[in-house]
Amino acid sequence: MKPFRDYNSYLRELFGCRVQKITLDAGLTCPNRDGTLDTRGCIYCNERGSGTGAAGRALGIARQIQEGKAYLGARYKARKFLAYFQSFSNTYAPLAVLRNLYGEALADPDVVGLSIGTRPDCAPDDVLDYLASVARSRLVWIEYGLQSANDATLTRIRRGHDSATFSDAVRRTKERGIPVCAHVILGLPGETMEDMLRTASFLVAHQIDAVKIHLLYVVRGTTLDEWYRDGRYDCLTRKAYATAVGEFLALLPPDVVIQRLTADPHPEELVAPAWALEKQKNLQAIAKYMEERGLVQGKNCGVSPGSPW
Repeated sequence: MKPFRDYNSYLRELFGCRVQKITLDAGLTCPNRDGTLDTRGCIYCNERGSGTGAAGRALGIARQIQEGKAYLGARYKARKFLAYFQSFSNTYAPLAVLRNLYGEALADPDVVGLSIGTRPDCAPDDVLDYLASVARSRLVWIEYGLQSANDATLTRIRRGHDSATFSDAVRRTKERGIPVCAHVILGLPGETMEDMLRTASFLVAHQIDAVKIHLLYVVRGTTLDEWYRDGRYDCLTRKAYATAVGEFLALLPPDVVIQRLTADPHPEELVAPAWALEKQKNLQAIAKYMEERGLVQGKNCGVSPGSPW
């Protein structure tokens, strides 16, 4: 058994079959890109915004769903699917626009729900109210990018919001009965192990339903790329990342769903670290670290991150 509550098992418990996320690009943008807050984005984000570029190729949502079903059905034998709006901030548009985008995805009979990736400063009440109405008959998750609970770090990475903004968005979302997945990044510039683990404790205090853990890797053409080439940023080693993930998981309650343990960089965009592309080795390193130390998710829940490890 895995030493954490994995996402695939959670979905199988709900639907009784393999369920896969179909990653969608809705052609939206971000207040950190369109000039509302900034035009440069976060230091690690490029102009594609972690997306597939499908919208730029004029592929509509229905077409992306069909292509995703064909690929994921063949590869994983998936029978049901979640529409995952990933690129940029997928609640950052007028409600009428969002209703059309979400509705197009939900029109497919094999799509059992939505997973909406966005920022905590892009969660207006009217959008949350609409998603709450959808959640009465479909599975709906909102994925908020926190990255770190340390406000100094959020300023350093040019995030454009603070941890209080995240707290407010989570409160209003959970009040409407919508589960929340928090995205965090390990290895952010200036962060210590204690900083990373304090983010875990912050999420526990907010009763977060799921977590995605990402490795900070350097993408070509970003501010972080400049810092890396100038010697102002060093990437985590695989060993350090496995340690951070293992200790992070041990602090989370055992019922929190772990949606991701590492990242999937585009090979043509990756500058460093090269080991980020070796997903299976990275997962094995995390599993080995946890096994050697007798760690499982929840083992250290309630323990202060300031304790020696």
